[in-house]
Amino acid sequence: MKNNFLLPGLFLSFAIIISALIFSNAWQKHLNANQTLSVVGSAKMEFTSDLGYLRGSIAASSATASGAFSALNAQKPALFAYFNDQGFVKNKVNFKPPVMSSTQEYDEKGRYTGKVLKYTYSQNFEVSSSDVKKIQDMSTTLPALIEKGVFVNVFQPSYIFTELSKLKVDVQALAAKDAMSRAKKIAESTGSDLGEIRKARMGVLQITPLNSTLVSDYGVNDTTSIEKEITAVVSASFSVQ
Repeated sequence: MKNNFLLPGLFLSFAIIISALIFSNAWQKHLNANQTLSVVGSAKMEFTSDLGYLRGSIAASSATASGAFSALNAQKPALFAYFNDQGFVKNKVNFKPPVMSSTQEYDEKGRYTGKVLKYTYSQNFEVSSSDVKKIQDMSTTLPALIEKGVFVNVFQPSYIFTELSKLKVDVQALAAKDAMSRAKKIAESTGSDLGEIRKARMGVLQITPLNSTLVSDYGVNDTTSIEKEITAVVSASFSVQ
């Protein structure tokens, strides 16, 4: 009677053991499949601006509006002569529409008297060149036109790189490669194998003057320097086996 139950019991025990092993193996694979390694990769590239903009304005004042406008135009020949000497013909100087303002008279109680003390006309201008060094030099020599009666105000020059869109792709690719390299070294140090990438997120780009430590959560896009560097950061997660 005991022999009749012994064989089925052995089969049942064997089946339970096999099932447990299969479940354990499947669960271990499930755990391994859900193990991830998160890293941050970065890359930096230096580049030189290839287009510069020089902007400024001239202004003139007079007791009458017509007098101020005439005085403004009287300054332009000397300004055009300067630009011509620098290699910019007249039609390469982009003038914005002139703007008029007035200075009004107020009495000792701060009330407007109805009298205009003077009228002022101002006009912005702009030139651009791929010779960024020339733009830089002109920003320091142009103010000397005051000696010729040209009341010129020079703004901070701006410098850009016309192939920036391609550069952004290249530096982000390098940052992603750096993230993978970091993850692989970490996995190897723990005796694991690095699997496929699970997700990746590109950080904001930082375009700063060369050797600058300037960083912003919203990204930096410097236009004040000729020599620049672009920094990219990539956060990535990989499976680990």
